[in-house]
Amino acid sequence: MDQIHVSGMRFYGYHGVFPEETKLGQRFNVDLSVGLDLREAGERDDLNESVNYAALYEKTKMIVEGEAVQLVETLAHRIAEAVFKTDSKIEEVRVKVIKPDPPIAGHYDHVAIEIHRTREAAR
Repeated sequence: MDQIHVSGMRFYGYHGVFPEETKLGQRFNVDLSVGLDLREAGERDDLNESVNYAALYEKTKMIVEGEAVQLVETLAHRIAEAVFKTDSKIEEVRVKVIKPDPPIAGHYDHVAIEIHRTREAAR
């Protein structure tokens, strides 16, 4: 399946289970991959046969900068649902939500979760 990737999106949100996360907020990075057939888009040079990257970004931004949730898993799930609603041509989505600075003592690059959903399973 063909893929469109929108990687390294950066947002600020108030998600988490600890009070300081919901009060002070923190950075969230999101990588998004959507699977669909891009053959017609390539052959016809027609944006209507593809997916608008800006719409994917805006949907993701709306979720991350919107209503606070406790779990990053919930955030990823909501992003995936919104992506499917963006365009009916999307058959699968992979969402990776990265917390660069979670309130965890220790040395690490970041923590992240990644989910993969298919349209068929989302119905």
